[in-house]
Amino acid sequence: MKKKHIHFIGVKGVGIAPLAVIAKEAGFTVTGCDIAEEFITDIQLKKAGIEPLIGFSKDHLNGVDIVITTGAHGGYDNPEVKVAKLLSMDVITQGEAAGLFMSGAFFNRSLTGISVAGSHGKTTTTAFIATMLSHAMKDPSYLVGTSELLPLGSSGHFGHGSYFVAEADEYATEPQHDKTPKFLWQHPEIGVITNIELDHTDLYPTLEDISNAFLQFANGIESGGVLVACGDDREVRKIMNFMQTRVITYGFLEGNDFRISKVSHSGEQTFFWVESNGTDLGEFSIKVPGDHNALNALATLVVGLELGLSLDVIKKGLMEFRGTKRRLEFRGLLPSGARVFDDYAHHPTEIKKTLKGLEDRYPKSEIVCIFQPHTYSRTKALFDDFSKAFDGAKEVVITDIYASLREEKDETISSEMLVKKLIESGIKARHISSVDEVHTLLSEDPYSSKTIVVIMGAGNIYKALDNLTLSDKV
Repeated sequence: MKKKHIHFIGVKGVGIAPLAVIAKEAGFTVTGCDIAEEFITDIQLKKAGIEPLIGFSKDHLNGVDIVITTGAHGGYDNPEVKVAKLLSMDVITQGEAAGLFMSGAFFNRSLTGISVAGSHGKTTTTAFIATMLSHAMKDPSYLVGTSELLPLGSSGHFGHGSYFVAEADEYATEPQHDKTPKFLWQHPEIGVITNIELDHTDLYPTLEDISNAFLQFANGIESGGVLVACGDDREVRKIMNFMQTRVITYGFLEGNDFRISKVSHSGEQTFFWVESNGTDLGEFSIKVPGDHNALNALATLVVGLELGLSLDVIKKGLMEFRGTKRRLEFRGLLPSGARVFDDYAHHPTEIKKTLKGLEDRYPKSEIVCIFQPHTYSRTKALFDDFSKAFDGAKEVVITDIYASLREEKDETISSEMLVKKLIESGIKARHISSVDEVHTLLSEDPYSSKTIVVIMGAGNIYKALDNLTLSDKV
């Protein structure tokens, strides 16, 4: 599929921006449009020489050969998409494009696909694999749903190697018109499933619904391929009985093909020990905190071995990885010396694991969690789980719910209700309405040097750190 000019609608989105960077690096002419609001991908796009056009207009389509659209900003009902279809242009979605990029169809070459799926951990695990392969001098192409990988840089890259590593998202291709899970467009030779939990309840009303989607993903792996699956996860184990592909399991529990036998935390590093079918594979170290990240690293290790990398290369590759944008990202110190972290966690399980990771790394510190709930539907469906997710925090601040563009306000759920439930559970909690008020709170800095402040959410809560006085000295 040789096209000269690709236009990306919603180019600032974390799923679209890396695709645009890949296309640019691959030699295509790239344009894109979005709203004027600042996004975490703005710097990434600027470095790639992609200047987003503001708003949506038919004038943006001059000279365009193919349009790649997001599910946001109206999806197929976006005015540019409508005009493009009237002009008989090729229009595909972000999910379809990810699958076509992985197959090599856009680049006239064959690529080996590696897809990472899961309710939690897929961004970090994809970034781990991309870093490992880059360290191994394989120059992979990669597509990761964030804006920056440390130390690689942009979350999108077109490599000269034969591997294409992609985050595989379970959400809908186009929420209004095409409910196909986006990851079903990817047909990798190696798939990873980190876990399965109820989420995106607007698309998956029940746990069985979302589990069936992951089963379809697993059965879409290329013939002769392999699935690397977390055997600790109950829902993953359930669907394994119906998988048609070879499966390698990993986890903490006995019976997994690869098992972490021990984890320890020291300073800024997490250490873990691995055994496989009675063989001791030794000690590994990573620079991101938490037992859950040790699991993400273990999945990466298994992928590396499947690709023929040596344990030594894998160990060094894991050590190279320093995290991604908005995944427990250290932002600096407040004047008091309090450490400030920014995290994308928006599901109760993610919140628990992130807080546990901070507890393990800073056992003598007190944690203040500032959380922005994401979508009315998720907050309502998982309300009881949210009320039990903050046990690791000394204090919890909840902002107003960040509403998705695809949903209406639901008066039956609110942040105040969650705060009340937390207080009833014995947790010190309060409500602050806006991101600006969070910024004011942090500017006043009522903390001590023993405090860890972590802001969480998939909305715009990270903007509370804009123009905040932070020092990077630890």
